[in-house]
Amino acid sequence: MVEEPEVKILRPSDEAALETFLLPRIASSMFLLGNMRAAGLEDEGEPYQGTYAAAFTEGKIVSVVAHYWNNALIFQAPVHLDALWRKAVEVSGRPIGGLIGPEEQVDAVKEGLDIDESRIQLDETERLYTLALDELVMPGVLASGQAVARRAEPHDLAFLVAWRVAYGEETLGESDTGDSRERARSTVERLIRQKRTWVLEVEGEPVACSSFNTATEEAVQVGGVWTPPDIRSRGYGRAVAAASLLEARAEGVATAVLFTGQENIPAQRAYAALGFRHVGAYRMLLLNPALGSGDLAQTRS
Repeated sequence: MVEEPEVKILRPSDEAALETFLLPRIASSMFLLGNMRAAGLEDEGEPYQGTYAAAFTEGKIVSVVAHYWNNALIFQAPVHLDALWRKAVEVSGRPIGGLIGPEEQVDAVKEGLDIDESRIQLDETERLYTLALDELVMPGVLASGQAVARRAEPHDLAFLVAWRVAYGEETLGESDTGDSRERARSTVERLIRQKRTWVLEVEGEPVACSSFNTATEEAVQVGGVWTPPDIRSRGYGRAVAAASLLEARAEGVATAVLFTGQENIPAQRAYAALGFRHVGAYRMLLLNPALGSGDLAQTRS
């Protein structure tokens, strides 16, 4: 007889058990691990907080789904997926604004939600990459001193917000609105405060930026790499990402993770040139408007 799992909402006392489950799967678990490290397992709606539903077998976590402050459902649930996402949503009380995780898990939950295509802001399966930081290849534009990188400072806010809005339009299907600019400002301010954004300069002028979406003592996840369109194909995005990873390596971090679009061949080539290896698929599905409780009543198991 197969033992039925115990499904429960995680509490602060469960942090060690969650880490034990996530660390061997770190390449596709960075959001879950990083958010838990940053904000713990309480959920009061603050940035990085979420409601975590986990399945336990013989006292060990075997799957987890989190529903975060920003309405995103994030998965690391190879088993018991349906029960877990439903439990997380029920307890959090939030609408569903996105599905993020390993490709086959996002596929399964999308099917269960029966989402109207008109709600889909972005649906992209991305190539997942990892890099052992002791194998990082230094880009020539950085090694030569032609470009210099530094951590972003408060005085960089104006152009970084503009770049963040442009990044959202190009890569996430967002519209340039007052709300999107306010979200971009909030995100950039937080990343500057946490010292998780880098700026690349040539002759004192900013030409590219890169951030860590998530950072733990074991690994960092690169994201938000942006070069204005009129100065692309000069190696600037690759250089600023490398500079951030050099600093992470100096601080003892061993691994970097990132994902990029299946069709984004220039980015794939740039990351391969830094030493990144393709290891799988990661899917991001964003909804606008989000699915509320009335919509969820129509879902199927």
